[in-house]
Amino acid sequence: MIKLSDTQRILLATACQRKDGSVLPLPGSVHRGGGATKALAALLRRAMLIELPTTNAAAIHRTDGDLTYGLFITKAGMAAIGVDDDIDAGSSTAIGELPAVIAVDKAPTKIALVLELLASAEGIPVTELMAATGWQPHTTRAALTGLRKKGHSIQRIKRDSITCYRLLGAA
Repeated sequence: MIKLSDTQRILLATACQRKDGSVLPLPGSVHRGGGATKALAALLRRAMLIELPTTNAAAIHRTDGDLTYGLFITKAGMAAIGVDDDIDAGSSTAIGELPAVIAVDKAPTKIALVLELLASAEGIPVTELMAATGWQPHTTRAALTGLRKKGHSIQRIKRDSITCYRLLGAA
């Protein structure tokens, strides 16, 4: 079961009741401000809402030049509140054909890159980690410490009098 705040549930339920699936305008019980903004951001991060171009003035979330964007519920958002997406088209809660969440290939994070480099059997020196990530020495060492705190087993070894690090086990 997905844990949602009351505000998030209200926003998703409101979007389900609209034909276009728009979460905006906000319902009367939700006031625009920090709570609503955080709830919308969390729903976007969790792919329960998606940002799409819109011409409906009431549904505009943001503008970018001549383009206007609104927030719309996804199938994941409907499932999170227990709404079946096979609703009769004639009912008042019918959602039109909503686009599936678009899978975007994200660039790997720097910490994922560090983990990949640490996986080599011979280890990798801090200077190479710095060159790969663009980090300063103190940031690179802090990242290694953070990985250890998360449960990764990182071993420090010497290779030709150079200190190298390698990953022994993952969290």
